[in-house]
Amino acid sequence: MTIRHGCFFSYAHGRHALMNRFKTDLSDAIRCYLEPHFDNEDELFIDTDFLGGGDDLDKRLARALCESVSMILIYTPKYEAHEATRREFAAMQLLEQQRGAWYQLPSRLIIPVIMTRHPLDLPPQIKNPGFYLDFSGYTMATEDLKSNPEFLPHIEKLVERIATLYHYQKMFTPADHDCNQFVLPAVTQPWRAVPDFSFPKI
Repeated sequence: MTIRHGCFFSYAHGRHALMNRFKTDLSDAIRCYLEPHFDNEDELFIDTDFLGGGDDLDKRLARALCESVSMILIYTPKYEAHEATRREFAAMQLLEQQRGAWYQLPSRLIIPVIMTRHPLDLPPQIKNPGFYLDFSGYTMATEDLKSNPEFLPHIEKLVERIATLYHYQKMFTPADHDCNQFVLPAVTQPWRAVPDFSFPKI
């Protein structure tokens, strides 16, 4: 198996400046600090950089996930509302189980980054594992993340975790493992129970 990406960016697409600027700022900062740790691999897989209009999206995304060391999940309430992003999350959970059978993982493969908190609290999928990085103070007035003293410690933690996972995966992944065989989960359940607002039946 060949490692092609340091991490897979999983995020809900935005139409306006805040979400798009955050994704760009975060990806630039990670590329900047992660590059010295890698050989020839891409630091990040971001769908807008690698996928074209004629691609079999499910197949390409599944392969990209499998060839990635980890996943950075940009959490917004919009993220958990979308089936597509929940499938990417579930796929990386499957890869985590698979790799955990090959070697003892030094940490989880999914690194949640909180951009915007849900008004009803974070979902258990993000909150319960106990490790996430809080960027919810980010605004359109925030200065460049690569040199921002408020957020730079978070970037350093991200990079350290990805670099460690990268070296473990290089050492212990079976050479004959074929990422062409990996597929995305077909469907996923919502992360929150949908309340029943129907009137009591008499």
